[in-house]
This record gives sequence, structure tokens and C-alpha cells, in this order.
Amino acid sequence: MGNCKCGNCKPDEELEKILKEYKQDKDNLIQILNEVQEHYGYIPTSAQMRIAEYLGLALAEVYGVVTFYSRFTLKPKGKYNIAVCLGTACYVKGSEKILDRVKERLKIDVGETTPDGKFSIEETRCIGACGLAPVFTINGEVYGKATVQKLDQVLDEYMKRED
Repeated sequence: MGNCKCGNCKPDEELEKILKEYKQDKDNLIQILNEVQEHYGYIPTSAQMRIAEYLGLALAEVYGVVTFYSRFTLKPKGKYNIAVCLGTACYVKGSEKILDRVKERLKIDVGETTPDGKFSIEETRCIGACGLAPVFTINGEVYGKATVQKLDQVLDEYMKRED
């Protein structure tokens, strides 16, 4: 399985700990997936297989849930996940230009992660900050009244980070 976000566990052991917290009932699928996503940063195929086995479900059922909900991801996100809001208020105020610029700067597309694992990009719908439109977030931190220039400044700061 992929690397966990905490870096302190053996992946299979951590998954087993998560599973033991829940009864073997298919109604617990979403909660289990949430915990796996929270811990690993994504839901690896090997985890989906083990969850399906644990809950007595077909792998296709687990995969179907993972791919249905936008919260879940099958690929690890970058250390810095950049989300550009394309909700109506943001879109009307130019968020598509911001998204185009971040893709150009990082040389990746939506849903991808840079080869060094530092950045990933996603599109979001309304995040509830319409008064600050257009907005983008990096790891949940909101940058409002965004412009391409502001994006460039923020990206430059993140690119300088050694952490």
C-alpha cells in the first residue's frame, strides 16, 4: 500500500486497526473509506480489496463508492493540494484563468500530482466564500479575490519551501 500521511505506521497494520473499529456491516463502508482517506491521503487499491473482503462486498461496490464521491481519491495528492473553485461566482469572476495558470506553472492537469509529489491540482465547486470570489485554496487555506498575479506570488512562496 502507499505511504501513509503520518509516516509512522506499517500500512497493513494501520488498515487493520481502522477496520477493527467497525462492525463487519456494509453500512460502515463510507466511514471506513473516510478514515482510510484521512490517514493515507487517498484510497489505495489494496485497501479497497481488503475493505471489500472485510465487509463481504464485491470490490466493484467499494470502487463504485470511491469513484462516486468526489471527496475520495484513488491517487495520492501532493504535499500542497491546490483547489480552484469553479462555482458560479468564482467562474464569473475569472477563476478559469487562475486554473489555467496553475496548470501552466506546474505543468500538470487537474487530478494530477507533480513528479516530485509536492503539488496537486483539483477543481472544486462552491466552497462558500462567494464574497471573496474568485478563490483558490492550498491545503484548505483560502486565498480570496484571487488574480493570476496573486496565484503566482503564493505559488512562488510554496515553491521556496524546503519542508
